Amino acid sequence: MRQRPSRLVTRLSATLVPAVVASAAWAAWLGWDQHRDVQPDGTTTGPYEAWQVIGLVLTLLVPVYWAASRHQVAGAVLGTTVGLTAAAWYDWSDDSSGLFVVGVGMVMVGSLVLTAAVSAVISALKQDGR
Repeated sequence: MRQRPSRLVTRLSATLVPAVVASAAWAAWLGWDQHRDVQPDGTTTGPYEAWQVIGLVLTLLVPVYWAASRHQVAGAVLGTTVGLTAAAWYDWSDDSSGLFVVGVGMVMVGSLVLTAAVSAVISALKQDGR
């Protein structure tokens, strides 16, 4: 059974748009901050501040809402997860310890779970006509 081209374009764009926006948002919010802050007691924090991560999450709500409100939950979830995972891999892969893989895995699982939950709620609310 063949799908109409417009339906295929809708599904493809519902995956690609969140992926591209997620990667670009990572670069805009987190990609430029690469130094750790040294506290007076010698401990280090960072490189990201809470406001940067909150900004990233709020930015990602837009493409997730856009895709999920069109009942393309899989596209919203997969696109966002792939975009964030690829951006984290690219940003952190210069870590010589190899532990960046653990962080990238945490980004992948966290974005998968949270985006799935948010997308399911949005899609359900849109289905009820709200």
